[in-house]
Amino acid sequence: QVVQLLRHGGGELIMLVRIGNFFFHYRNFIFPFALLFVLLPGAPLFANPMDAVIIGFCVSLLGQFVRALTIGFKYIIRGGKDRRVYAEDLVTEGLYSHCRNPMYVGNVLILCGIALACNTWTCLLLVVPFCVFIYVSIIAAEENFLRNKFGAAFDAYCRDVPRWLPRLQGLGATLASGEYHWRRVVVKEYGTPFGWVSFICAIGAIHLYRAGQLSLATPAAKALLWTWIAMFVLWAIARVLKKTKTLRAD
Repeated sequence: QVVQLLRHGGGELIMLVRIGNFFFHYRNFIFPFALLFVLLPGAPLFANPMDAVIIGFCVSLLGQFVRALTIGFKYIIRGGKDRRVYAEDLVTEGLYSHCRNPMYVGNVLILCGIALACNTWTCLLLVVPFCVFIYVSIIAAEENFLRNKFGAAFDAYCRDVPRWLPRLQGLGATLASGEYHWRRVVVKEYGTPFGWVSFICAIGAIHLYRAGQLSLATPAAKALLWTWIAMFVLWAIARVLKKTKTLRAD
């Protein structure tokens, strides 16, 4: 129904745009709050909670892969301007020629992975719809801005490129013909994987604690600890390289 509002407009769309502008402005506070849902009890998804952690990790890793591909081929400043929706150019290259919101697709996958790792139906049925609604409303606000600024060019882009589900036709050619900027990915993105990996490792540790298995003698606990240590080291190296300007995004 929300997608239909985006297509047909009307008073409901205006309200959705306003909600999207609100979420865009306060998104750095809203998403951490939404993740508090992981603390809610509920029926388990899997008998072994560590299965949920592994599956959730893989789903989030897929989301991170999408984000890394997007940033590496064409970076768009998603922070807006003064925490408001803003864009200087209409970007249609790279993954944006196959999906209008590849970064948000990646974000949703990461959040779905975190929700799966929590191993409760409560978390899955609350966090995922709530986060999807946030992104749908933010997209409505962004599309409203882009349509007002770029007019017919943006309308033509919308007709050619799907909003959510990537168009796979020609994707291989796009990836092969474009230049991948791995330095930009490291500089711009190093905090994101460290954040969600740390979160999933913490969730795994909570599962082990509840089962009375939070000990370095437990292989699962060792795996979680070494995974987090590896991510911390990579995060620290990337941060030093960025702060010292040894590694630049351009």
